[in-house]
Amino acid sequence: MPSCPVQTSLQFRLFKLRTKLCSCSLDFIYFAMANSFNIGILVLVIGGTTWVIEAQVLTLPQLDPDEWWGPAELQGDTNTTIRPFRIQFTQKMIKDLKSRLRNRRDLTPPLEGIGFEYGFNTQQVDPWVKYWTEEYDFKEREKFFNQFPHYKTNIQGLDIHFIRVKPKVPASVKTVPLLILHGWPGSVREFYEVIPLLTSPADGYDFIFEVIVPSLPGFGFSDGAARPGLGPIQMAVIFKNLMARLGYDKFYVQGGDWGSVICKAMATIFQKEVLGFHTNLMSAVNSCSEIKVLVGAITASQQLTLNQTQRNVFTDYIEETGYFHLQATKPDTLGVSLSDSPVGLLTYILEKFSAGIRLDNRFRPDGGLYDRFSEEQLIDNLMVYWSTSCITTSMRIYAEAFSTAHRALRIDDLPTPVPIWNLVAKNELLNQPPNLMKFPNLLGGTVLDGGHFLAFELPQPFSADVFKAVKAFRAFHEARTEL
Repeated sequence: MPSCPVQTSLQFRLFKLRTKLCSCSLDFIYFAMANSFNIGILVLVIGGTTWVIEAQVLTLPQLDPDEWWGPAELQGDTNTTIRPFRIQFTQKMIKDLKSRLRNRRDLTPPLEGIGFEYGFNTQQVDPWVKYWTEEYDFKEREKFFNQFPHYKTNIQGLDIHFIRVKPKVPASVKTVPLLILHGWPGSVREFYEVIPLLTSPADGYDFIFEVIVPSLPGFGFSDGAARPGLGPIQMAVIFKNLMARLGYDKFYVQGGDWGSVICKAMATIFQKEVLGFHTNLMSAVNSCSEIKVLVGAITASQQLTLNQTQRNVFTDYIEETGYFHLQATKPDTLGVSLSDSPVGLLTYILEKFSAGIRLDNRFRPDGGLYDRFSEEQLIDNLMVYWSTSCITTSMRIYAEAFSTAHRALRIDDLPTPVPIWNLVAKNELLNQPPNLMKFPNLLGGTVLDGGHFLAFELPQPFSADVFKAVKAFRAFHEARTEL
């Protein structure tokens, strides 16, 4: 298959033509898709329904680098300096939180013999509430959060929070900038064990990282948008502007979950600025991936040609992504209950961590939450959401990312020449194969026995892989320079 130009690609518009009593295998569909670059229209028959795929040429979207996301009345009157920031857990907030935890209603008991199959097992609530109320040391954890330098700066109307750690190294060791982005329901807390490893010399490497770890807009200590439209692609612009303000016109990016989506957009739009993209969630919403999920879901539900393993993959995907639909359609309704009840927030987020670590945790009474994390670590992450009351604004990223306007940009249908490194977690449900991506310079990959929150779960092998990837990125650019 011929490679696509860097600035353009082909989009496939899918629509139903007519119904016909026949079916076709997944192998045929993928073969047809691979050869469809050479034709304008392709007809497929999937599960008895005939579809037409129409090819269109795409170009990079033109985004306003100064698009305003803050309150309209503040436009042109913001402080764009970089200001020190300190995380605080106030006594008023702590008192209110403990009162809500202690005065919750009685919960509905779980069904007999059930683990986490129906969601968070309510028999597990009391131990977590007791720990949060009586054992979690708020002041000590506040000190822990502030061990790294924190800052805020206003970008496009939003105060963006970030951690910035500059290593102290001899002149013989080169310092390179690395932007690390989290996702939902994570936070900057995911990287606290990773930051010291990335900012310390590693054997076999002549470079070290200056680490910049922001809170995504609407997450944690960063402002949320005042109006609709701030999706991952627009966030890519914000973070490119952040790096420019910090003095970097070239840098590396790392991301998982939504952080990966944003980094992928950065690598596609800002091809000269992004020197390399390390991801622990290879995913895209493009024509090929949408057809794969669509066909997989149809065939799994009808138990057509898939074997048991394939059926499990697609049925698991359907079962575990219900929250996608809720948060992509009515995040504010859901946000009311989660903002009002810390117990609700705890069960909602920790259930996602349970399944994210390993899907088999659904069948365990404790959800497997203690396998990878301590109670302290998971409550730390909850505190980022509760202390800032950001759960509603954090969930809006789903609504923006799956909006018609955002999807129309078709960023995942465009290739990027930026070198990529794929860190695969064995227990990652959402990971997609690289052949669905537009990554002509996928340099390599690694497989780790972890889950969705890989930096948080396995900080040492994660950090080692980032070093390995950036070494490959640097060699890639040196080879191109020599040519």
